[in-house]
Amino acid sequence: MPTHPPFRKVFNGIATREQMFRLFNRQHDVPGTDPLSGAPYAGEWFEISSVEYHFMLGLLPPLFQRTGMFGLSEYKAGYVTSVFFAIRVRGRERWFHGFCDLSDKHSPDAMRAAIIAHETGAADSMTREEKLEAIWNATHADCKGRAGEIDPEAWPQQHRGKRTIMVNAGGEGAVLKLLEDLSDDEVDRLLPTR
Repeated sequence: MPTHPPFRKVFNGIATREQMFRLFNRQHDVPGTDPLSGAPYAGEWFEISSVEYHFMLGLLPPLFQRTGMFGLSEYKAGYVTSVFFAIRVRGRERWFHGFCDLSDKHSPDAMRAAIIAHETGAADSMTREEKLEAIWNATHADCKGRAGEIDPEAWPQQHRGKRTIMVNAGGEGAVLKLLEDLSDDEVDRLLPTR
């Protein structure tokens, strides 16, 4: 199982309502994780629109609310819940969703700081891991899977269970590759744009 930075952007661009709800449930099939702990979700974040921010604010009574931030009263799993942020970045108001583990009461503030640091960095401030997560999230379910889930013998033991994705290999047509093995050119080509 890969290790992730404590806070990671998992979608490039501004998620639509449909994308937002899909991202809420993107970790339900991660092998080797306890879905009841909430650990696979904790620390993930992505950008949403003002409309989605206010829709979610009106959906359920907030667990907590303060200027520019509120948490949903319904937990995802364990102590992990959705926290929504309104953050001014370079003079423009923007809105974000993140999964925070409230067993650490500083988690929402730490996530807010991580989002600000990420969004005020260089023009292309996504790490390779964040880019791979964005590609994975944007790829249709028919074009992604897990190595060895259909034919275990087709993959070496050390790769079984890792994420795979179909890519256009030019003259070779579509080929199945490990997500982590995408070249930089493939990452740039497959990365969803705003």
